[in-house]
Amino acid sequence: MSAVERVDGVMALIPRCDINTDAIIPSSWLRTASADLGQGLFGGERYDALGQEVPGFILNQQPYRHAKVLLADENFGCGSSREAAVWALVQFGIGCVLAPSFADIFYENAFRNNLVAGIIDVETYQELKTLVETHSEGMAFRVDLHTLTVSVSDANNSLHNRSWSFQMPASRVQAMIRGDDEITTTLHHQEDISDFYKMASSEKPWLFPEDLVGLKR
Repeated sequence: MSAVERVDGVMALIPRCDINTDAIIPSSWLRTASADLGQGLFGGERYDALGQEVPGFILNQQPYRHAKVLLADENFGCGSSREAAVWALVQFGIGCVLAPSFADIFYENAFRNNLVAGIIDVETYQELKTLVETHSEGMAFRVDLHTLTVSVSDANNSLHNRSWSFQMPASRVQAMIRGDDEITTTLHHQEDISDFYKMASSEKPWLFPEDLVGLKR
């Protein structure tokens, strides 16, 4: 995976709880392997029955057509294990989703696909929501993995120096900064794995029959 240290760009707001994976990428967009999942992101809301854009939907408006950060309420990504929900966000260009909580499977899928999933407290959500709502022209933010902060990146904005904290597991932060996938992350512990194998094969030899030891090593 490519390294991710920060995400810069306009923040789009979808102020709802329990946004499920079918809302994020409807099943009708999953019928072929070549579907443009970015185009299908929130397809049930972005398009009408004739496939025309719904002007009022946030991602059909400028500058949110090019949003890099998505702000939502609690339990984002619930409903199913549909990994395509993460693919759709990434293919659209979203690099970070901020929410007070995420569904567990979506949360893990996000990290496997280089999508920053930052957990914010309810107060932070309300403050960011108010900022985005009151700046209809769009506000640019910086999400920094080194400091685990979100800050306004518009130099002319009076809130330029204001920042808010978010949470991510330290192991996930470091893996994303290094650009490590799960296999590479595991290989960083290769010496520990080797030591454990030697200890286990010595203390519990019945787990390692002679005819299989050579194969396993």
